[in-house]
Amino acid sequence: MTHRESLSGWRYWMVAALLGAAVALAAGWIAGNRTQDSLVAGARTNAQLRASLLDSEIARFRLLPLALGDDRDVAATLAGAPPRALNAKLERLARTTGAAAIYVIGADGRTRAASNWRTPQSFVGSDYRFRRYFREASSRGEASQFALGTVSRHSGLYLARRTPANGVIVVKLEFDAIEAAWRQAGGDTYVENPAGLVLVASDPGLRFAVARPILPAVLAALRREAALPEGSAPVLLPPARGDLIEARVPTSQPGWTLALRRAVGPAVATAQRTAGLGALMAVLALALLLWGLRQRATQRQRRTSELEVAVAERTAELRREIEERAALEARAADLREGLRQANRLATLGQVTASVAHETAQPVAAIRTYAETSVQLLAQGATDMVRDNLETIRRLSDRIGAVTAQLRGFSRRQPGEVRPLPLAEVLDGALLILKEQLRAVRLERPTIGAHLLVMGGRVRLEQVFVNLLQNASEALAGRPDPTITIRVTLGDGLVWVRIQDNGPGIAPDIAARLFTPFATSRSNGLGLGLVIASDIMTELGGSLRWLPEEGGACFELELCRA
Repeated sequence: MTHRESLSGWRYWMVAALLGAAVALAAGWIAGNRTQDSLVAGARTNAQLRASLLDSEIARFRLLPLALGDDRDVAATLAGAPPRALNAKLERLARTTGAAAIYVIGADGRTRAASNWRTPQSFVGSDYRFRRYFREASSRGEASQFALGTVSRHSGLYLARRTPANGVIVVKLEFDAIEAAWRQAGGDTYVENPAGLVLVASDPGLRFAVARPILPAVLAALRREAALPEGSAPVLLPPARGDLIEARVPTSQPGWTLALRRAVGPAVATAQRTAGLGALMAVLALALLLWGLRQRATQRQRRTSELEVAVAERTAELRREIEERAALEARAADLREGLRQANRLATLGQVTASVAHETAQPVAAIRTYAETSVQLLAQGATDMVRDNLETIRRLSDRIGAVTAQLRGFSRRQPGEVRPLPLAEVLDGALLILKEQLRAVRLERPTIGAHLLVMGGRVRLEQVFVNLLQNASEALAGRPDPTITIRVTLGDGLVWVRIQDNGPGIAPDIAARLFTPFATSRSNGLGLGLVIASDIMTELGGSLRWLPEEGGACFELELCRA
């Protein structure tokens, strides 16, 4: 290479390096801005999701005072009855729902019953007239207040509602689980009230800090409301500057605002470095390509053989890379197919476990008939072999009916209403409960296939399964367990009665039979009849309890198709 060619090459690469640096800086600046915009949008979406989590938790607990407002035990306790039954009920509800405390306050401000009645910190007998939520609920019907517990010293949201007997039901909601979920999701999440006081925070160190300076009068009011510990001096949160972004969204709780802060500096710097390095490499690669073309044009004759060798070596390298990538893709495909096969085997195991009990007896019977048929064939008794084969066919149909019925009952179906054979729906429910009803004498009428009712197959089966299962559980331990099913036809209507000869329904349960949580079983939730009644209403019918002597009787009213 001549001196002139060397000088020309040095200048070429100097210009290429300067151009690459300029393009890298521009690409890094653009990528940083786009990354920051994307992170800001993502932070707002994430903040809205976290606010929705908080709103749903508050809404769930807000239903508890409403559901307990008409409770018979609440009314009896407020009227002066001993609170033992109500204490136990509130204790179970608090344990089931995760509420920090549930308690009932009389019109005089004194607590009549509480979920923590067994503990040394029991609220029973405490006077809560000083609490704003009690005063507002007594006068306006409902109220909410965020405050520190006078006994536990744990902060929480108190949801209060007035009862028809002028008492007040209070549910305290603490946010430890929500704060833990926010903490695990990353970033600093906190909720502030209209005064700027942080009430709930993923970082415990931020709790009771303030997002902006608070006037002394407002601070004194917060202490009077017990929203802030006595004697504490709130720390002022630093503003979101530098590499921090902040997204703020309102919540369903009046005056509460959720804020999410996240650091964007590392992500922006990474995006800038990646984009800048990529742009620089692209410019240098282009420069290298142009340099190669130039060298090839000027030294074609001299370096023809060398270029051919280089191309051949590069082609071999690419071929090896392609072969390696194809092998990796084939391996990945084998792994994916193995995962799919494992998933299919797991699903097959679940289905097999569901139908194994019902198909065991028919399969054993088929084996017995088959062995008998072999012996009969040897004896020439073809008629008896034909009968055995017919029996095997019926047993096979039974196995198919069991598996199809269980599969259909477990699948979610659309809520359409259409004509259905009543006999098939009832047979399907009895087939599902066959094992539970094995020890029960079942009296049922013969229903023709022409009797059609309006309904949804799975939903109507669910109602029959619920009523029959309740009846079978009520007959546990009875010497002569019997369930009787009657069908009565009317003008455009069909009535189906399901009656058992069990102990019947207690008067205190009967008065609130179709309300949530009404149950006489210690392990029951009291929601089955409520759901069944709602399903019948959606299907254009109804579900009623008929007082009968010697057992419980329920009547379904269906529209005839």
